[in-house]
Parts: sequence; structure tokens; C-alpha cells
Amino acid sequence: MAASAQTQKTLLDAEALSRTLQRIAHEIVERNGAIEQVAIVGIRERGVPLARRLARRLHEITGHEVPTGALDITLYRDDLMRNPVGPQPVIRRTEIPFSIDDRKILLVDDVLYTGRTIRAALDALIDFGRPKAIQLAVLIDRGHRELPIKADYVGKNVPTSRRESVQVRLEEVDGHDDVLIQTAGE
Repeated sequence: MAASAQTQKTLLDAEALSRTLQRIAHEIVERNGAIEQVAIVGIRERGVPLARRLARRLHEITGHEVPTGALDITLYRDDLMRNPVGPQPVIRRTEIPFSIDDRKILLVDDVLYTGRTIRAALDALIDFGRPKAIQLAVLIDRGHRELPIKADYVGKNVPTSRRESVQVRLEEVDGHDDVLIQTAGE
């Protein structure tokens, strides 16, 4: 039996990814006006470097330092115990070195798919306090939602099939920036 072929296409190269984050940063400023009450929380793993990049861009645009944190949602996932004999999940640190109470929290992730990761992140975030509002920014929205969750800021909408996967690769994690779509062969 032959191995199934896999095709791959670049959705965003490094330059396009940078332009996309710049556009999202401008949209955040436009929507929120003064951003003194905004703080950014990235979902581990690739949401964290995206959150930091957005914070830098917001600082460049407004001159205001935006507090940035990292959120691990492992223990909030609804699929945590679905396969108790499989590999155990890796729990990483949540680092939110500021109060989220009465702030506008910008939650950042790389890919929005079923919505379950965002649901888990909302549950985890609420354990840290009561924000004034939570907004969602994602680099890629690929559709196929299972929960009623919609991003406030989207880098690129990419209609996909369930056979396809979207791979975000970032300099801080993977050594280079790009976004790929991969299709498994029949």
C-alpha cells in the first residue's frame, strides 16, 4: 500500500504575515481608541509570540506599552480525558503579570478552527478576574466552528476542508515565519 501524498501551499510568507499583523494592530487602535485599558494575552503556544508582536506594533503606533501575558489552557480543554491511555498533556506556565479586572483583554491565537480552544481560553481567563471586555484576534480563521465563537480581528479567512490543516510557523518557535495549508492525499 503506497503512502498517501501530501500537498502544501503557502498562504502567507514572512512579509505578508508582518503586514497582516500591522493591519490587525491598526484595527485594534481604531476600534478601541485610547488603548490604556487594553492588555494582550496570547494562548500558548503560537498565540504568545503573536501577542508580543502585536504589543510591539501597538506601542509603535500609540507610544503606549501594552501589558502582555501568556495563557496555558491545557487543564481547561474538553478533550483532556478523552484518551486516558494516550500521551499525557504537557502543562506549561500561565504568565499574566497584571490584573485583568476592568481591562479590555485582547485574546490572541494563531488559528481559529472549531472554537474549542477559545472556549477553554475564556474559561481559564475568567479564573484570573473579571475583564471589562474580551476581544479575540486570530491570524487565520479556517471555519468549521463547533461553538458559536467569532473573532473580532482576523488576519486571513481561509475556507478549508476537514482534510486540510493550517500550519503557522513563527520565528520565535520554528525559526522562520510563514503560514502553510497542507492537504492529505487520498
